[in-house]
Amino acid sequence: MYQRILKLALYRYEYKLLNVVLFVSNLRVLYINSVTMLRPLKSNLILLLTSVLLASCNEDALPKPRAQLALQYPEAIYDKLATDNCPFTFEVNEHARVLAKRDCSMKIEYPSMDATVYLNYAPINDNLTQLLMDGQRLSYTHNKMADVIADYPFLNRDKRTSGMMYEVEGNAASNAQFYVTDSTSHFLTASLYFYSKPNYDSIYPAIDYVKKDMVKMIESLKWKK
Repeated sequence: MYQRILKLALYRYEYKLLNVVLFVSNLRVLYINSVTMLRPLKSNLILLLTSVLLASCNEDALPKPRAQLALQYPEAIYDKLATDNCPFTFEVNEHARVLAKRDCSMKIEYPSMDATVYLNYAPINDNLTQLLMDGQRLSYTHNKMADVIADYPFLNRDKRTSGMMYEVEGNAASNAQFYVTDSTSHFLTASLYFYSKPNYDSIYPAIDYVKKDMVKMIESLKWKK
C-alpha cells in the first residue's frame, strides 16, 4: 500500500515538473518571437536616430551666409530741379520728393526707403576756409561708428565746381555726404540719413541707390551767377 502511495506522489510530482518545463518552454518561444518581431523596428529606430544626429551635425557645421535684404527700387529718372529763388540748380530723381525752404536748404525725401538727403546752402563771405573745415568735419564727427570712410574729390572747371564726396561703411549715422563750391560765392553740403536704427548690411541697397542720385546732383550742378 505504501508503495502505491509513493508511486502516486511521484507521478504527481513528475506531472507538475512537466507543466513547469512546458511553461518555461512556452516563455522561451514567446521571447524568441518577440525579439524577432522587434528586431526590424529596433533597426529602423537606430537608423532614424543616426540620420537625425548626422543631419544635426551637418547643419551646425555648415557656415550660415550673411543675411541681406533683396530690395528692388525703380530705375532712376532725372529731371532738372526748378529753384527760382536759389543761385544753383541740379538734376534730381523723379521718384524723390523735394521740400525746399526760402534759404535754399532742402529735404530730398525717399518715402519707400525711409531716407532723406538734407541739403544746406551757405553764401561765401570771406569764410571759405571755415566752411571747408565744417564740410570735412561733418563726415568724421557724425560717423564714429563707421568702419571705413572713403573720400572722392570732384572738379569741373567748366562749371566752376569743386568738392568732395564721402562714402561711409558701417553702422554710421550717415552713409554718404558731399560738399561742393565755386570757391568764391557759393557753398553747398548734403548728407544722407535713414529713419531707422543703423544696420549697414540691411540698408546697403538703399544707400547705393541714393548715393548714385547724390553723385548725379554733383555732376549736374550749375551755379546761376
